Amino acid sequence: MMSSLFIDGQWMEGRGDVLVSTDPSSGTIVWEGGAATSADVELAYAAARRAFSSWAMTPVEERIAILRRYVEILTELEGTLPELISREVGKVLWETRTEIGAMKGKVELSINAYAERTGHKVTETAFGQSELVHRPHGVMAVMGPFNFPGHLPNGHIVPALLAGNTIVFKPSELAPATGEALVRAMERAGLPAGVLNLVQGGRDTGAALLDGDLDGVLFTGSATTGTFIHQKFGGRPEVMLALEMGGNNPLIAWDFSDVEAAADIAAQSAYLTSGQRCTCARRLIVPEGKVGDDLVDAVIARASGIKIGAWDEADVFMGSVVNAQSARNAVAFQEKLEQAGGKPLKKLEILDKSDAFVSAGVIDMTDVSSPIDEELFGPFLQVYRVPDFDTAIASANWTKFGLAGGLISDSEALWKKAHIEMKAGILNFNRPTAGASSALPFGGPGVSGNHRPSAWYAADYCAWPQASQISFTPERMGAQGFPK
Repeated sequence: MMSSLFIDGQWMEGRGDVLVSTDPSSGTIVWEGGAATSADVELAYAAARRAFSSWAMTPVEERIAILRRYVEILTELEGTLPELISREVGKVLWETRTEIGAMKGKVELSINAYAERTGHKVTETAFGQSELVHRPHGVMAVMGPFNFPGHLPNGHIVPALLAGNTIVFKPSELAPATGEALVRAMERAGLPAGVLNLVQGGRDTGAALLDGDLDGVLFTGSATTGTFIHQKFGGRPEVMLALEMGGNNPLIAWDFSDVEAAADIAAQSAYLTSGQRCTCARRLIVPEGKVGDDLVDAVIARASGIKIGAWDEADVFMGSVVNAQSARNAVAFQEKLEQAGGKPLKKLEILDKSDAFVSAGVIDMTDVSSPIDEELFGPFLQVYRVPDFDTAIASANWTKFGLAGGLISDSEALWKKAHIEMKAGILNFNRPTAGASSALPFGGPGVSGNHRPSAWYAADYCAWPQASQISFTPERMGAQGFPK
């Protein structure tokens, strides 16, 4: 087995059970190594704690130089890293190539966001000056997801390092190879020992990570796990939590003239990355009658015509889901909606390519009296037909989540109404819900997060403000009733 952990600048073998990552499209082994035990995690935290003071005092210009060197190394890896991500999680190669671009772009965006949102400001005063600076929190635990196993943890790690924090990073147990590749690139960039530490593993390693000597948790994943983390640290305000969770995202289509364009937007919203984006549309809300029927038929035609294949096949839009269990979960969720009264319009089915491939599905939930407010991470779209736009808005907002949403329409007046009334942190107009920019905040209300959006706003949760009033010599102080 390979050395699976990176602690205090050294690669070492994890002392826990063997962790194996396989290509979901073929079943071939991509990576295997020992998981981190609780003792291994303690070593990682101790290394991060020792490294913190020196790294925090390193001039920001030097931290920036290391991160820019990291971008150069990612550029060198553009021919190999996308393939590694595709092999590990099943995403098609054209998508993972864009993921590397997002990882590289995150560095300059983070530098600019840090300067804008958490910079250094000095104001002259009668007594001397006032000063605003931002300080790092300390040791941060970063927990990465599988769907963007490079880009999303990178989106926490880069701004956290820039602000002067040190890190213990646990990738998804479904994407250990990608997590290792990210850390090796950071190592080559010249990070000092202990600043970034890697622990691999599943549930037990994650539990040890949350029990460690930490000052913050930066998490991207499911609402179930994120809520658990929030509850675990309840009553501990000294621990910084930035929780990115999922969504049961609505897309309203109303007063549009081009049904084909509307269907393109809806289908791409639902089926990009095999439905494994937290911003994918889960619910399509359309008018009752012919206009809505025509759109739904056009979406079904696209779901039927999508080319599905292995990550390295030519002209493929949709790859596998991350593993066979995820495929089974998608089928089970469809069955649960059918039992609740949903009417399948196009079945999601496991395909013959491998047990991790599923077809795109559509189900009509219009007549279901008690819909299920859950997120399915898969290519599956629910349809709701409503009589008027106010009901469409109400249907869109019927969810405990609030991550993403959208409106397809020719009417700017409807967009203005939706923009005010729809409850979504990422709300798009005539664009797929799955499109998000790292130059904007990423997050939403409800159980989609804890009001700590990432992307451009990640600088906010990676540093805390410190205000000072400064006089360079002590002077006598007078006040009414104060002794002279």
